[in-house]
Amino acid sequence: MRDFHAPGRSPVIAARGMAATSMPAATLTAIEVLKSGGNALDAAIAAVAVLGVIEPQSTGIGGDCFCLYAPAGTGRVYAMNGSGRAPMAATPEALRAAGVTQLVDTSAHVVTIPGAVSAWEALNAAHGRKALDFLLQPAIRFAEQGFPVLQRVAADWADAAGKLRLNEASTRLYLKNGEAPREGDIMRFPALAKTLRAIAAKGARGFYEGEVAADMVATLRALGGLHTEEDFAASLRSAEFVTPIQRSWKGMDIHECPPNGTGIIALMILGLLEGFTPPEDPMSALRLHRHIEAARLAYRDRDAFIADPAQVPVPTDILLSDAYLSGLAKLITDAGAMVVPPAPDTLLPKHDDTVYLCVVDEEGNACSFINSLFKSFGTGITAEKSGVMLHNRGFGFRLQEAHPNCIAPGKRPMHTIIPGMAMKDGRAVMPFGVMGGHFQPMGQTLLLSNMFDYGMNPQQALDAPRLFPEGGKVQVEAHVPAATVAKLNAMGHVCEPITKPHGGGQVIFMDHDRGVLIGGSDPRKDGCVMGY
Repeated sequence: MRDFHAPGRSPVIAARGMAATSMPAATLTAIEVLKSGGNALDAAIAAVAVLGVIEPQSTGIGGDCFCLYAPAGTGRVYAMNGSGRAPMAATPEALRAAGVTQLVDTSAHVVTIPGAVSAWEALNAAHGRKALDFLLQPAIRFAEQGFPVLQRVAADWADAAGKLRLNEASTRLYLKNGEAPREGDIMRFPALAKTLRAIAAKGARGFYEGEVAADMVATLRALGGLHTEEDFAASLRSAEFVTPIQRSWKGMDIHECPPNGTGIIALMILGLLEGFTPPEDPMSALRLHRHIEAARLAYRDRDAFIADPAQVPVPTDILLSDAYLSGLAKLITDAGAMVVPPAPDTLLPKHDDTVYLCVVDEEGNACSFINSLFKSFGTGITAEKSGVMLHNRGFGFRLQEAHPNCIAPGKRPMHTIIPGMAMKDGRAVMPFGVMGGHFQPMGQTLLLSNMFDYGMNPQQALDAPRLFPEGGKVQVEAHVPAATVAKLNAMGHVCEPITKPHGGGQVIFMDHDRGVLIGGSDPRKDGCVMGY
C-alpha cells in the first residue's frame, strides 16, 4: 500500500481491457480501438502511430520496431523484428572513399532503411482484425488538426533544438521561429499526415515505393547518403517473424526478441543474479551493487558479440547457458566493484529515445510493442515533402572490419529496443518494457526484480529510483538515497548524478486468479494507463 500523503499514483486495475503508453492520447486511442472490436495488436499499432505524431522526438514511421505478441489460448509468443537494413552500397570501403572515418549520429550514413511500417503491415496481416486504414486514422487526425505539446515532450524538444537547427527542413517543420515549441503549444504536421494517408490507402507500398520513398532517398543522397529507391523497395517485406528467446525465472518464462536485438542482455542479467539472495532493502547498496556488476558483465558481452545473426555468428545459446552464466556470476563479489575482464574470444570464430507500450484485450491477447528513432529526433534529418523524420539506428554499426557490427550491405545493426513478455503455464502474465536506449536491459531487470523479488505492484516498480553503469561510471537518479550512493562509491563504483532520469516504462500484470489487469505507467514520461 502506498503512502497516500505522498505524491504518486496507484496502479490502474480493470477487468476487461487495458493499455499503457507514454502519452494519454495514445493510451485513449488504444482503448477506443479495443472497445470498437479490435484486439490488442490492433490497439498497439493505432497507439504507436499516434505516438509517432505527438511524441515525435521518440518515434515515428522513419524508425524501427520490435514486437512480442501472445495470442490467448495458443501458448505461443510471436516475435517481430522490424529493424531496418543498411543500404546495399554501404560498405566500409565506400564510406572511407567518401571521406568518412567515423559514424556520426546526425549523418545520412547512420540511416538504415526504416522497418517500422513494414512491421506494422506484417503484424496487422498476421494477427490484426481491423484494417490498417482504420488504425491510422487517429494519427492522421493529430497530424492534420494538431496536438498540444506535453511537458516531457516539450523538455526533450528543447534539448534537441540544436540538432533540429542543423537541418533546414527540420527547422521549418519542427521548430517555431527557430525555437522548440513550448508546453501547451499546438503543432501540426500536414506533410506527415499526407504520408500516413498514403500508407493507409496503399499499405506499406505507400511508404517504400513511389513519391514518399523518392523524397526520402533524395533527401539522404543530397547529404551524401548511399541510399537508393531500390533499397527502399526491397525493404517492403523486410520485417520478419523470428523465434523469441527465453529464460525460466521465478516460475515464469521471460521472452525477448533475439539478436540483433539486445533482449538477450536482460535474460543474461537475470541469470547472473539468480544465485544471489536478494537483500531485504530494494534500495540497499548491496542489491544495487550486484545489479550493477551483472549489468557490466552482460553489456560487455553485448558489445563483443551481439550483431545481425544473418550475417555474423552470434553465440546466443552459449551466452544464455547456465554453465556460462554461473561461471560469469562468480566474478561478482559483495566486497566491491570488479575490474571487468575482456570478453572471451573463444565464443566466436575469428572474424537512445524510444516509445514502449503494452495492451491486453478482453480475450487475454497480450501485446508488447516498441518503436523508436533511437536518439532524440533520430538524425534530425527530415524528408520535407513527406514529413518523415529519419532515425539514426545505423549509429550502432562500426567501421572496423573485424567487428561483428561492422557496417555491410543489407545488414541490421545491433539494436537497443526490446519488448518483454512474461508467460506462465502457457499463458501471458505480463507484457512489459522500459525504454531508454542502452538502459533498456538494465531497466527491464530492475523492474522485474522490483516486482518479483520485492513484491512491488507495477506502478511502484516503475516509480522506484534507477541507476545505470555506463562509460566507467554509475549514472544515478536524484532519488537514490544519498547513503546508498556513498556506500556504492566506497565499494569502488564512481557514481554521478544525471540530469534526465533513466528511460520510461509500461507494464500490465495479468492476474488470472482474480480476473483483473493491473497496470503501471512510468512517471518519467507524460503517459498513463487506462482500463475498462
